Amino acid sequence: MIERLFPLIQLCDSNFPSGSFSHSFGMETYIQEGKVHDAASLKAFLKVYISKSLTYTDGLGCRLAYEFVSSHRAEGIWYLDELLYAACSPRESREASKRIGQQMAKLCSNLYPSEELLAYLKKIQGKQCYGHPAIVFALVCTELNLTVEMAIYACLYAAVSSLIQNAVRGIPLGQTTGQSLLLWSHEVIQTAVAFIKALPEDELGRTLPGLEIAQMRHENLHVRLFMS
Repeated sequence: MIERLFPLIQLCDSNFPSGSFSHSFGMETYIQEGKVHDAASLKAFLKVYISKSLTYTDGLGCRLAYEFVSSHRAEGIWYLDELLYAACSPRESREASKRIGQQMAKLCSNLYPSEELLAYLKKIQGKQCYGHPAIVFALVCTELNLTVEMAIYACLYAAVSSLIQNAVRGIPLGQTTGQSLLLWSHEVIQTAVAFIKALPEDELGRTLPGLEIAQMRHENLHVRLFMS
């Protein structure tokens, strides 16, 4: 079991070169407006972001991708890739997920190659798919013979860990505070995973209008540390 967990730990590391360290997915807008300015306000933001956005996008997307590859329905993965891209209205966030997904697919096809992941990368390179990190997590976890729960945990954890590290730089916060927030997030992620397991497929793409507006407004900020 441990030999299968090591690759997953590596994939979830905030130092994994997926490019996620360059994106805040709208959080920087809230930081500049003073709505996210300390540990307490960041915790409030993360709780909403996980339960009202990540749950219905990356989380549910990862579960569906896992189910498609496990039942050998490759066409479902290609369609899911299109849905995840189209469901993200803010241009910066849509392009951010695309870039992270493409980079992850490229890296993981070398680190943890599988027939399904190589086929996904080929589709991306052929401009037939966009690329999304949730799908890459699902493909890697099925290849490692990890459960769907582990795939969703990993997908959400990596996204939250990256956001917290970016908040440490952007607010800024101390590293100890950042690690305390990451520890706090474990329970929130566990709750989200339990919820995602029972979500119907047609809930994919739900999010909060306020968050989408913050993501859209980000590109017009006077000073930006992040690309989204």
